[in-house]
Amino acid sequence: MDFITLTIEALKALSNIVGNYGWGIIFLTVIIRLAMWPLGVSQQRSMKMMQTLQPKLKAIQDRYKSDPQTMQRKMMEFYKEHKFNPMSGCFPLLIQMPIFILLYSALMSPQFIQMAGNTQFFFINRLDETLKTTAGISYDGNMGISKYDTFTLGKTATVYLPKETVENVKVEKPTKALEVQGDVIPGEPLDLKVSLDSLDMKFSQLDQIKKAEMTVSNNQNREIEKVEFVRKGGILAASMPTKAVKSSFHFDVLVLILLFGITMVATQKIMMASTNSQHMDDTQKAMQKSMGTFMPIMIMATFIFIPIPAGVLLYLIASNLIQVVQTVIINKQLEAEDEKRKQKIDDDAVRTAKKVEVKE
Repeated sequence: MDFITLTIEALKALSNIVGNYGWGIIFLTVIIRLAMWPLGVSQQRSMKMMQTLQPKLKAIQDRYKSDPQTMQRKMMEFYKEHKFNPMSGCFPLLIQMPIFILLYSALMSPQFIQMAGNTQFFFINRLDETLKTTAGISYDGNMGISKYDTFTLGKTATVYLPKETVENVKVEKPTKALEVQGDVIPGEPLDLKVSLDSLDMKFSQLDQIKKAEMTVSNNQNREIEKVEFVRKGGILAASMPTKAVKSSFHFDVLVLILLFGITMVATQKIMMASTNSQHMDDTQKAMQKSMGTFMPIMIMATFIFIPIPAGVLLYLIASNLIQVVQTVIINKQLEAEDEKRKQKIDDDAVRTAKKVEVKE
């Protein structure tokens, strides 16, 4: 069982508990964020330490600005002296990236679409819906297509031999195994072929294959159809009925994109509010402000042109909201630690002063 399947099974289990796949995505996001809490604390602590060290770092940069090699060496010595790793704040971001890719792949996969794609959640009509999609009904025997659609095979096949039927035969490289013969013309049969070598079977079995049943997914509208491929020489061939479908605009997904932008702006503002900018020069302040303003706009624009399913946007929004709460709580936790540290220093100073008075 691969990681994508494990993620889908986890979503299924959570959804059975909370009663809806939308809530399942949110609860899975909460679990991931809680698991990453120590990394969040480490990141915030690293940022605060960087703020403390910034004036001394700037002094080193100003002093050795004409000698980059010496400046680099002095900065490394400074980091080592203060036991500070400048890359430690980036580690949580590096960890989050594969998690996002895994969840994105799971929510985009045919397994999830087949299992929960048509789930409604509040104002969201379908969790597999993108901003602009072509509607198609899976397993109705007639694939809805547009002119430039592409197609992918499922991961397994049912293979028919003369004396037996073999279930769950692995399809090697399912994203590349399927070939379209001729042009894609909506409303006309779509001719497909698959090489026998794409099936993970013994050579003696490959030679006996009569036909095979495999699922074919439309990568654009994510419709899935079961197709029977018949052997013709060294290939399996099929002619799949099609129908023309029209693109439709989904305003519920547009609302999700806007909500993502708002929550990202809130996250940026909270992060910047926790950053002491008094040691930054004007250029650094302007750059920080620009990043906080333009980064959400750039990502939102990307989501308009690149199809992102509603389920993935729901995960991103939930993740942003949780990050806002996490940042506020962690900042208060670190401020409390600083207060205790300062109080301890003050108490030690008072005790030292009393000892001196007693000796005198």
